[in-house]
Amino acid sequence: MTGFRHIDPEMARQLLEKGAALIDIRDRQSFACSHIPGARHLDNLSLGDFIARANHQTPLIVSCYHGHSSQSAAAYLASQGFAEVYSLDGGFDGWLSRYPDQVSSRL
Repeated sequence: MTGFRHIDPEMARQLLEKGAALIDIRDRQSFACSHIPGARHLDNLSLGDFIARANHQTPLIVSCYHGHSSQSAAAYLASQGFAEVYSLDGGFDGWLSRYPDQVSSRL
C-alpha cells in the first residue's frame, strides 16, 4: 500500500477487532478526557519513538478531532514505512456519533 486510505468508523471498528493499532493525535487534554478505547496518544514529542518501536506491518488507524489533521499524519506515517495506514473519516467526533457507548471517558 502506498500512501493512506480513508476509513469510516464501522470499518475502523472491524480493523481494531482484528488487531489494528489506533493513534489519536488530538491534544493531550482532549485525549485524557475522552478517547476511543485502545487508542494511543501521539504528539510531536512521542512521534520519533513511536516510529522507531512500532511494528510497521500492523495496520494503523489515525484519528483526530474531525478527520482533517489525521490525513496529514497518516500520509507522514505511510511515508515512514508503515505498510497499512488509514485516516478515520469524521475523526473522534465521527466515532462518538456512531458509537457513543464505545468511548473511554474520565468525565
